[in-house]
Amino acid sequence: MKYNLKAFNNAVKYYEKYLRNFKGKNIFIVLDTTNEKAFFSIPPLSRAASNLDIDMAVRVIQKTSKALDALIDVWNTFDELKKGLKNKKTKALDDYIKLVEKKTKGEFRKIFERPEVYIRASNKEFISNQGFRMNFKPEWFKRYRWEDLLATARIIWKQLYNLKKNEKVGFGFELIRKAKDMWYPLEDYLDSFAVVRTMFLACPAIKKTLSASPSRKTVLENSERTSELAATLFGCELEKNIDEPVFKEFKVLSKLLHLNRLETNDATFFIKGEGFPGKHLFGETIGYPTPNKKSRWGSPGGIIYQLPWDPQTIVDSRAPLCRIGFTDTLPIVVFIETNHIDWLAMKKTDDALIRQVNKSDKIIVDSDKTKLEVFLKDKKGCRREPLGSDVDVRHKLDPKYLKKGIKAGTYANIPGGEMFVTPEYMKGIFFGDVVISVDKSYVLNSRNPLIVKCDEKGYRIMGGPKKIINKINEKKKEAMKVLLNQEKHKALPAKIIKMKKDNFNKIGEFAINTNPKAKLCNYLIVNEKIAGMIHIALGSGFEDDRASVYHYDVVINAKEQKLDIYGLKGKNKLWMMRKGKLVV
Repeated sequence: MKYNLKAFNNAVKYYEKYLRNFKGKNIFIVLDTTNEKAFFSIPPLSRAASNLDIDMAVRVIQKTSKALDALIDVWNTFDELKKGLKNKKTKALDDYIKLVEKKTKGEFRKIFERPEVYIRASNKEFISNQGFRMNFKPEWFKRYRWEDLLATARIIWKQLYNLKKNEKVGFGFELIRKAKDMWYPLEDYLDSFAVVRTMFLACPAIKKTLSASPSRKTVLENSERTSELAATLFGCELEKNIDEPVFKEFKVLSKLLHLNRLETNDATFFIKGEGFPGKHLFGETIGYPTPNKKSRWGSPGGIIYQLPWDPQTIVDSRAPLCRIGFTDTLPIVVFIETNHIDWLAMKKTDDALIRQVNKSDKIIVDSDKTKLEVFLKDKKGCRREPLGSDVDVRHKLDPKYLKKGIKAGTYANIPGGEMFVTPEYMKGIFFGDVVISVDKSYVLNSRNPLIVKCDEKGYRIMGGPKKIINKINEKKKEAMKVLLNQEKHKALPAKIIKMKKDNFNKIGEFAINTNPKAKLCNYLIVNEKIAGMIHIALGSGFEDDRASVYHYDVVINAKEQKLDIYGLKGKNKLWMMRKGKLVV
């Protein structure tokens, strides 16, 4: 390990001594972006909190934060409400909560509780509202390939994001869980702190903030309550002019507490680890209407990003507020290798594949194992649109959809490198022999691949590792429970619920990978970009009529299986790959 593990474990024990009296409670930590010692103390501090079953949220701000001030004002008002104080603010808050509680049955009021422990980092130490102080413990951290990381980050900001200095940027990072709850190596998670720190330092924007909250094992668990409250307040702030009782009540509260201080970013970069953010209570029970009330969003993120494959986007008159890019907890070496590339050159490969697909009536995939027909047109002759994953977030509004009159947002995988399309349907069979991503990435192999058969109705898993098949079935059941809960509360329109049910067992994506530097590792986000491989997704697609509630990518080693891939236009073959090698 490149880090001082002994120092890390000693720091965990040190923090546990101070936190052991707060088992099962909630901790909120605030530090300044310039305080590097405090930032690199967060990994052992978060492991200590996790060991004690403490929920811990972190905000890293530039000296002051209007959004944080607004959140504190809400906590203060809720405290006054609990004490029985009566004024305009407490009445407005109580009226708003009571309306939501008609559907949430006591659960909504809980998220307004102030964290039991509030910790602020000074220049020298962590200072808590509970009277204890803790030293910074960053000694575990050692800089590794720091200049290479900074150089890679500069390429990402310039080529992928094309970021401007006057834009606001938000960063998300992963906290450290208990050892028994982590699938990926600890070193990968520790590396992610170096990655997000260098991405932050290299970012040319002037206004920047970072945040983190703990992940959940399932989509059914409650989210960390501070983050859940902040998300709900911001979502309702975006909706405060909607003519529905709950938003009318919120508008009164917003005016009294000046909740317009809750702002979004122009761009986001975040690192995700294992698990899920947890359920969003307001979204599952009430939802966020589009201004014309023709549809509803299930989360504030839907409104903020307005991605083109969300069916709500086409009927929402508002423009997206932010573009989004993310990566996994990749090892530093992998992050550098796969992202320190010429993204614009890779785009040319993606564009060449897109041109071949656009000329084709269907795509043929052929080998001794995997044999597929990928159909691109529906019965009326309308075709599916191939897309590229490369320099996707140079614009806040997707130029392709803007030409159609749709204000859709943009989204990027980091690393990028693929041509992908939502098939009308696929016929045949494929052998997943590299990796699949469900709640995290699971490694597959050619000796016991995941075997999937496809037809016009969807897909069926015919064989593969029992552990992985069981995990797929388990997570699909959880995803369906979320959808049924939204249906029960009418948080989403019946039309969208039906669509998501209809698409539940369909193939959502066929993709050819194009990243010239990506190599095999434990993470799907990299493996699904390796030139010489392809991937296919179960579940949700990337067009607005193909949404569902999960998206599980399966990577196939095209080189090992010697795949031939070509488009058919009449009898003409439009070649894309021969024996697992790109030929565009």
